[in-house]
Amino acid sequence: MFETSINKKKETVTIYAQIQETIAQKKKTLALLIDPDKCRDQDLVKQTALINTYRPGIILVGGSLTSHPVDPVVEYLKKNTDIPVVLYPGHPTQLSFKADALLFLSMISGRNPELLIGAHVTAAPSIHHHKLESIPTGYMLIDGGSPTSVEYISQTRPIPSEKSDIAVATAMAGELLGLKMIYMDAGSGAKNEIPAEMISKVKAKLEIPLMIGGGINTPEKLETAFTNGADIVVIGNALEKDPELLEEFIQITNQS
Repeated sequence: MFETSINKKKETVTIYAQIQETIAQKKKTLALLIDPDKCRDQDLVKQTALINTYRPGIILVGGSLTSHPVDPVVEYLKKNTDIPVVLYPGHPTQLSFKADALLFLSMISGRNPELLIGAHVTAAPSIHHHKLESIPTGYMLIDGGSPTSVEYISQTRPIPSEKSDIAVATAMAGELLGLKMIYMDAGSGAKNEIPAEMISKVKAKLEIPLMIGGGINTPEKLETAFTNGADIVVIGNALEKDPELLEEFIQITNQS
């Protein structure tokens, strides 16, 4: 189980180092995504209780579009659980310096310069000033069979789900550029999950951690993602609809 670096007396073990250590131990990680627009007030209280009971490895906070501030959600989670809270920002306004780390996302599957580097320039001075751990992450949007918020907001086309060769080349380029993780996402509420073949082929060419998200709404789909090479699987929409799934998802994660 991860321990937050800011809760340690020695702040030498970063969240990224803990991710690497988990992979070295041939263990998998379940990351629970909390969207501040969908999980507030009593819903956040209930979700936190489930988190403390079943203990996913990481809590992600953010989304493609959020109209409610991220900071109060992060603050509540930091006060009420000891599981690492990592930002998953869709925009520089979604920063919170109370978090343990930040996925510094570069959308390498698209050609929108704002999401490749533009927003990063805006956010970098504040991130550097507050010494928030940043994990450079290549974000790849994969076609999940239906339009998603991230596709609309990012104004980019997803990589077709049958084009594993494009996904592999894109992920390899991200690693060669020095990114520390690859996150392949079908988008929140995707109709279909990322195909097992694509996950397997991408993982075979990477030395860095691989995250998978979108469309994973059953235990069987979670197990398939882990079996085919996902190091971290992100779950959000499925647990918003059925929070009790978390228990079964954690069991699968621990057995994978």
